[in-house]
Amino acid sequence: RIDANDPAQVKMAWDHCHAAATLQGIVNRDKPRLYLRFVDSQHGSRNVDDYWLDQLRQPGQWLAGRETKTIPNILELIQTYRPFLKGAVVYDPKVTSTSNVASAIAGVEDLLAIRYDPSPDSLYTQLIQSGPKLPVKVWLLQPDGQSLFTGRGEIPGLQRPSTGSAKCDAYLWMKHRYMDTQKCNNGYGAYYLDQYWMQKPQSAGLNHHTLTNHDFFVSKRAFFFDLNVWPDEATIEDLAQKPGTDLETLKELLLTAYNTVGKDKMVYIGGFPAWAFKYTQHAGGRHGDVETEWQYATIISAYNAFKDADAIGYGAMANASFYAHFPLKKKYPQPWVTHEQLRQRGYLTDDGQVNFDGREFVILYVGDYDAASWVYQRTMDIWDDPARGQVPLMWCISPVLEQRAGPMLDYMRQTATPNDYFAAADNGAGYLNPGLLQEPRPISSLPSGLDAWADHCLPYYQRWDLSITGFIIDGSGPAMNDQAFDCYAR
Repeated sequence: RIDANDPAQVKMAWDHCHAAATLQGIVNRDKPRLYLRFVDSQHGSRNVDDYWLDQLRQPGQWLAGRETKTIPNILELIQTYRPFLKGAVVYDPKVTSTSNVASAIAGVEDLLAIRYDPSPDSLYTQLIQSGPKLPVKVWLLQPDGQSLFTGRGEIPGLQRPSTGSAKCDAYLWMKHRYMDTQKCNNGYGAYYLDQYWMQKPQSAGLNHHTLTNHDFFVSKRAFFFDLNVWPDEATIEDLAQKPGTDLETLKELLLTAYNTVGKDKMVYIGGFPAWAFKYTQHAGGRHGDVETEWQYATIISAYNAFKDADAIGYGAMANASFYAHFPLKKKYPQPWVTHEQLRQRGYLTDDGQVNFDGREFVILYVGDYDAASWVYQRTMDIWDDPARGQVPLMWCISPVLEQRAGPMLDYMRQTATPNDYFAAADNGAGYLNPGLLQEPRPISSLPSGLDAWADHCLPYYQRWDLSITGFIIDGSGPAMNDQAFDCYAR
């Protein structure tokens, strides 16, 4: 509840949320210890985090009877969990990408991410120069405040010429130091808006810095990025760069992830292009919103990666590192209708054919649940609507969301009516373009990823008793061929 037109309050909000999210990812890595209240519903007066905490505290539920302690401010929060921290990583307010690089380093090295700001009331001053005096283990700028990444000469420590972009140099430094060495868990990536948010906090609401989404990916030691996916334009916060430099940098990160994870595995990437701030016509670019969504899917699919698509609008999510410890059941069976029941109802003939008999059949696909954040935010007003159950509905939810939104998926199954049934959302256990998995693969020229995709999806479909993928988005990728359809048939 800040004034988005007051730069000092905007900086405070960013700094506190970033520090809290990186701390949460570290302390919740092996146990669910820290729960944050942050995301307010856009469709009522309730706080989304209060709603889920209330659900989980109901009799017989996961958190029933658990004691809690409320921590009143961020300094006490950090002091409470100080034993989990090895120090801080301090990033450069003049190079936007260093905030995301700091989140990656925070997860790898158990460090609090803090923006450099020596003003008297800043979080940096309160935590580094006074208070607990956290030791700075990694500087992403010079200790005197000068930039480390300049877009000139060589990338620091790499003996590699600069890309001409300080933004991209910082990501390539991260790749060299943390991804190439597999200190990052390259099976997880995070595509979230960097500190450029502070230049336009009014653009789409205060939730939309999506900092609270970082915690899960910090807990997984993921790599972070915020890069333009278009080859024909520079990014809005780095207009001096050669067009396409962001995209070439992204392809390097993805290829490193592919090579280290292995061709038989998929890479899980949370997040989505921050269309209200960058990379689209909304933000002064030349490409449309959906066009940019599809281009991003095309790029990551070429490297065996999929997205958990936290698109702003309903993109903010808190506490996924906490929810990740929810004890899911081994199996969530669905009471599928049998052929005999369909015959008894007159929908099938005796020889098993559809008995149209003047009828028309309609399936109601309910989506878009290809993002953990959208399930987390919208359950309280869509699923909990008292009219649910009056009409048969096919709820299409990506089963891979169990990783971040397990309690939400479990709640739906617990409270489903006989008229609620479930299929997978686009495009299975994650959102990618299946046409980019089949050979020949444009962009990456890698071997087929279809077997890796089927092997990835299968255990999720089995746990949630899914036999239907309700929707395929080909986007700007090739249409599916016979091999891709065989992959889905598995």
